[in-house]
Amino acid sequence: MIVLRDVYKSYMLGEVPIPVLKGISLQIKRGEFVAIMGPSGSGKSTLLNLIGCLDNVDQGDYTLAGVPIAGASEDALAEIRSQRLGFVFQMFNLIPRINALRNVELPLVYSATPPTQRKQRAREMLEAVGLANRADHAPSQLSGGQQQRVAIARALVNRPDVLIADEPTGSLDSQAGEGIMQLFDQLNQSGITIVMVTHEEDVAAHAGRVIRLRDGVIEQDVRR
Repeated sequence: MIVLRDVYKSYMLGEVPIPVLKGISLQIKRGEFVAIMGPSGSGKSTLLNLIGCLDNVDQGDYTLAGVPIAGASEDALAEIRSQRLGFVFQMFNLIPRINALRNVELPLVYSATPPTQRKQRAREMLEAVGLANRADHAPSQLSGGQQQRVAIARALVNRPDVLIADEPTGSLDSQAGEGIMQLFDQLNQSGITIVMVTHEEDVAAHAGRVIRLRDGVIEQDVRR
């Protein structure tokens, strides 16, 4: 599903390049659940951004589901994100003025899916995350855990190849966070590939594979 070969990435601090990733090579198979960990500054968020086509490599090769990504234009990256990737973030990023159903529908609006089909698929996704009875509720009427479930439903509504999660439990209490991770377990068991950044060991324990970064290189890659 995901293949990176000798990937480098730097950012500019003024006129000085700051290397962040230093020759990363890895493969993630379809259906794997991978947690990426490491201390602050290790490069884990940068790696997730590259895998999620939110940024491009400086050097090296990246293919996603057989599609070459390295060197792709911004328009091409946007199309790949909309068709192949779903995103779950720490802060949910729901639109407060519309209800849960319409929040889940949004990716389908951008992909020009007909309205009737949009609503049907959005309702199916809310049911899949256990929130069918909250479709008409605004985000402010939902708990943090429920808001994250809406965000997960939104991420899945376009039937992506890969679910990208950046600290998905970081804004939740332990009970709500465990509920989200149990949902991730169910999604992975259904065949969805998940790549997740976390700094919490108990969250990473749900993954079948843990990749630890330090100073821009892979320090450890362990399959459970």
